[in-house]
Amino acid sequence: MLKNEVAVATHRLTKRYGSIDALADLDLEIAAGEIFGYLGPNGAGKTTTIRLLLGLARPTEGSATVFGMDCWSDAVEVHRRVSYVPGDVNLWPSLTGFETLSLLGNVQGRVDVDYRDDLIARFGLDVSKKVRAYSKGNRQKVVLIAALMSRPDLLVLDEPTAGLDPLMEQEFRRCVHEAKARGQTIFLSSHILSEVEALCDRVAILRDGRLVEVGTLSEMRHLSSVTVEVTVAGDVPDLSQVEGVTAVQVAGQRIHCQVQGSIDPLLRALSAVPVTSLLSREPSLEELFLALYGEDRGERRAS
Repeated sequence: MLKNEVAVATHRLTKRYGSIDALADLDLEIAAGEIFGYLGPNGAGKTTTIRLLLGLARPTEGSATVFGMDCWSDAVEVHRRVSYVPGDVNLWPSLTGFETLSLLGNVQGRVDVDYRDDLIARFGLDVSKKVRAYSKGNRQKVVLIAALMSRPDLLVLDEPTAGLDPLMEQEFRRCVHEAKARGQTIFLSSHILSEVEALCDRVAILRDGRLVEVGTLSEMRHLSSVTVEVTVAGDVPDLSQVEGVTAVQVAGQRIHCQVQGSIDPLLRALSAVPVTSLLSREPSLEELFLALYGEDRGERRAS
């Protein structure tokens, strides 16, 4: 890969089924070596995007490229540089784990054998068992190992840790960081917001087939309020009318609230009472996500 190379680029990418836009006017650019998170509820367009990037569906309008190659017309060349972990894993039940990895490795065309064996050990997978005897988590390990062992330029991961226990989730995260260190690009679609927050350089959020937010977590903090927890020694002040302060909850001498915009009005309101502790924190990715979709649900209820 070249320095500063663009791994994935879409321009007004649209997929329409009848009168329904599953994806509309998607403009994305993902740099080589980036870990990019892709979020949205069911039906938001995440899977449609992945199918278009893999050349499994033809766009109605617009274009998508992977390392400069058209995802539809150059699909064979694209697949040589991409590994994909699907959200729903279907494997051959009569094959052993090792036979499955060998088959998938032959399809990909390249395998780092030493790295494959290291991954098998790290994920604790018994490759002598047949797939029909595997739990959901072990089937997930097979496809993760198969994707990682070829060291592809682009990893497309759709709910990659489904069925894994917390220890294996941590191992997966280590593998992703190692892939990034080698210069690989990771496109991660996940419902596990803590996973996206821990791994991703940037995040995109879809809503009803349209891109509504994209950026680093720090760039997206405007979507939600700052959480403030205050403990006072005297009478608890009334903060319900303070500018920018919402969701005030009082428990004894402790006040919990949300602050949108400047925190100065809250500090002025608290200056009249003895404050023994004050803690503020920025919203997590989960809170950002819920703020965005909570607003959407409120608009739908109002309409």
